[in-house]
Amino acid sequence: MRRALFLISAFAALVASAASAEASEQTARGRLLVQRYCAGCHAIGRQGASPHKAAPPFRELHQRYAVDSLAEALAEGILVGHPAMPEMRFPPNDVKAILAYIKSIQTEEHAAAQPEGTARGR
Repeated sequence: MRRALFLISAFAALVASAASAEASEQTARGRLLVQRYCAGCHAIGRQGASPHKAAPPFRELHQRYAVDSLAEALAEGILVGHPAMPEMRFPPNDVKAILAYIKSIQTEEHAAAQPEGTARGR
């Protein structure tokens, strides 16, 4: 009986470890994507100013949008009201990676201030 419980615990730890590694890979891929496509205008890290004044830092996107709500725009093409922002479209796996990265750098007050799935308008 103890051996069975040990095996079940070991298997659960292995599954959790694999899921954590996959999430880390996805976040790292998201960072590479935003570095390539977005860093020319947006601050993409946990600190620093955006190179383009009008481009919000990615760590503060939760102040304008529910981060998960950006998935559709990333997949279908982000269109904004200023000509400097190019229209970009990403495949589903890239969208997931980008959102994982953006979520990983959101400012701390995000977790306490905004329930998942809600947006703040500006």
